[in-house]
Amino acid sequence: MKINKTNVDNLPLPKIIQEGKTVQKRYYDDNLKGFGIRITSGGSKAFFVEKFINRKRCRVTLGHYPELTAEMARNKALLMLGQIAMGGDPVAEKKASTIANVTLNEVFKDYLKTRKTLKEKTISNYQQILDKGFTSWKNKLLLSITKDRVSKYHEKLGKEHGEAYANLAMRILRALFNFAAGQYEDAKGNSLITENPVRRLSQTRAWYRIERRQSYIKSHELEAWYTGLQTTQNEVLRDYLLLILLTGLRRQEAATLKWTDVDLSAKSFTLVKTKNNETHTLPLSDFLYNLLLNRKQKQINDYVFPGAGAAGHIIEPRKLM
Repeated sequence: MKINKTNVDNLPLPKIIQEGKTVQKRYYDDNLKGFGIRITSGGSKAFFVEKFINRKRCRVTLGHYPELTAEMARNKALLMLGQIAMGGDPVAEKKASTIANVTLNEVFKDYLKTRKTLKEKTISNYQQILDKGFTSWKNKLLLSITKDRVSKYHEKLGKEHGEAYANLAMRILRALFNFAAGQYEDAKGNSLITENPVRRLSQTRAWYRIERRQSYIKSHELEAWYTGLQTTQNEVLRDYLLLILLTGLRRQEAATLKWTDVDLSAKSFTLVKTKNNETHTLPLSDFLYNLLLNRKQKQINDYVFPGAGAAGHIIEPRKLM
């Protein structure tokens, strides 16, 4: 067929074979090879160019009808087909144009869509950093964030929000750039992000030096700590802290432990939500077995260490203090 206004207006809708499924059909111009129009069962019509580029069939949408007329689409197709004949790659150019206009916030949204295993707490923390630490950067084009800007902003964050916060914010920014480098590629698979500007902080050794907190219990303090713990009237907190001490669990892992995760007959318990999202089963010592057996006899809900709050489990100690 010849793609013109009359023929485009008279194109029949594709027949729907399966209810609820959108069907589409493509028609090609008899005179201009590679130029075509696509119509869906919903009545949407779009012009396209289809050609082999680097031995791969590529289809580029030119625009939708009637916003783009048949004549305008033909002229646009002629121009694009000429560029392809001269060695051009409109697919790669379109991808490059897309990344050139993507903002930091858009990259973050793509990051969350791709990283489906991120925990809600992690997502919340990242979102808070983006909203608070990068308020003025969220709508900046990703490619406008240079090494010099990163260095100056890192220093600014350190002065306004603290050195540890500045380091954390820049680590998240570094992760987003690393993600973008793998996510946004041209038609040949080459990354459109050629450099991560946060590397400047490592190259110039500009990361703030943060001393690790030394909040652990020393061996000679254990006896006094254990004796003091036995005097508390809060048995749930006592048993909770003992489990953490003797297993090395993270606070949240212990707090959210459910009875369905504990197998007293096998003297073991299973962590379902670990930091790396892998299930991990651990054995129970005789001491912990007796501790959990005693707790089981006092069970009031699904959690091993119940709490009075809406969550149902004990609140982390740092929030109790």
